[in-house]
Amino acid sequence: MKAHQHAGGGLPRYLLDIQEDIERHARGYGLDFFPQVFEILTYEQMNMVAAYGGFPTRYPHWRFGMEYERLKKSYTYGLSKIYEMVINNNPCYAYLLEGNSLVDQKIVMAHVCAHNDFFKNNRWFTHTSRNMMDEVANHGTRIRRYVDSFGIEAVEEFIDVCLSIENLIDIHSPGIRRRPEAQPVSEDAVPMFEPARFESKPYMQPFINPREVLEAERERLETEARQKEKRFPQEPERDVMLFLLEHAPLKKWQRDVLSIIREEAYYFVPQGQTKILNEGWATYWHSEIMTKKVLDASELIDYADHASGVTASSGMRLNPYKLGVELLYHVEERWNRGQFGKDWEDCDDMAARRNWDLRTGLGRKKLFQIREVYNDITFIDEFLSLDFCIEHKLFTFGFIKNRHRWEVLSREFEKIKQQLLFQLTNMGNPIIRVVDANYQNRGELLLMHDHMGVDLRPDWADDTLRNLNLIWQRPVSLQTSVGEKPVLISHDGAEVVRRELES
Repeated sequence: MKAHQHAGGGLPRYLLDIQEDIERHARGYGLDFFPQVFEILTYEQMNMVAAYGGFPTRYPHWRFGMEYERLKKSYTYGLSKIYEMVINNNPCYAYLLEGNSLVDQKIVMAHVCAHNDFFKNNRWFTHTSRNMMDEVANHGTRIRRYVDSFGIEAVEEFIDVCLSIENLIDIHSPGIRRRPEAQPVSEDAVPMFEPARFESKPYMQPFINPREVLEAERERLETEARQKEKRFPQEPERDVMLFLLEHAPLKKWQRDVLSIIREEAYYFVPQGQTKILNEGWATYWHSEIMTKKVLDASELIDYADHASGVTASSGMRLNPYKLGVELLYHVEERWNRGQFGKDWEDCDDMAARRNWDLRTGLGRKKLFQIREVYNDITFIDEFLSLDFCIEHKLFTFGFIKNRHRWEVLSREFEKIKQQLLFQLTNMGNPIIRVVDANYQNRGELLLMHDHMGVDLRPDWADDTLRNLNLIWQRPVSLQTSVGEKPVLISHDGAEVVRRELES
């Protein structure tokens, strides 16, 4: 049996015919996707596979059982229902829920075609493994061997530690070279530190660039270079997991487990970076395929009822399906009517803007370009407009402590856009960097919290520092801010100590 095979039978003939029909229509629209393998699961099997993140052969850990119980209760009490799951893999695996109506199965198949197309063609997925089903199965096998050798408690406790820092990675590192390649340096080479000079005529050089100023600047550059050579790491490291893999005093099996958790964390990063756009793209195409190619007249009411549930929204939460598909419709209409470019941007006549229609018909072409190169942040940053916010009545809200209730904070376009982008920065995770691995010259680890990301929860910060201490096996400190005051939080393996720093 192959590693990716699991419970759940293949499709019956009538569903295979529907799959072939939907895939033919999807390709006719220009969608390009990996071969697709659909399997039907009972709701218990679906909950089990969902609990494992779509990979039923994943490593053993108590959190998967806890997630299964949560999903099971949610389904039993009618609070939620998983209609589909799709895996970024080649071939692409997708799961259908047994007992769904035929309309639902058609919607899911069309939806999966678009997700699969997005996985294959979006640039942010370029660096992900296309054989993750087998790789995850191999991860599970390796960890089960460690369980046999070192016991379930030791392995599971270390996995707990690793999972607490799985978001301390550099989500942009797959596409950016962070570390310069080492250049060979001759032993006889003497580093030259030449200070910058102001341009001037030769006879003005002594006055514009005094010798004593140049000498002082040269000494400063030399001092900074010597300090930088002593610093470890020389530049702040955002991929904390990688730094620990390379430098923490771990046992061989622990290093392998940490590498597995890190590898799987990076696999799921593009899905977090493109949640709104990916779901919007899939919703756009399942709607197009269903309403124009596949839907029978007798199925129209059921389709409308189920499709409206996918894009339903409320004033207290953001529905990625709704925001994604509506923004795609908005872009398609603008590019069909030529509402872009300098002339459009310079037009301040509201009546002219409302009636602007050059009939360029470039909407669909623009959508495929967006699918190829954008993620959620760039998509919203470039295409969220004032007109869109007004049309969809977007606003920001927050909890007012002195009134003990949630209230609308603003309907201003800039604040709405800023709040959306802020929530999506680093996928809503705090930005943490390693700045010194020899803090106070005692081998301690110093981290820095970048407040361009989200603030820290004190209890989570304490637990994470404790786990980092277990990995580093020396005291670990984190520099952050509470309010306007800089604070250093330290964990020495026994207790947490907080102290304010001078501003």
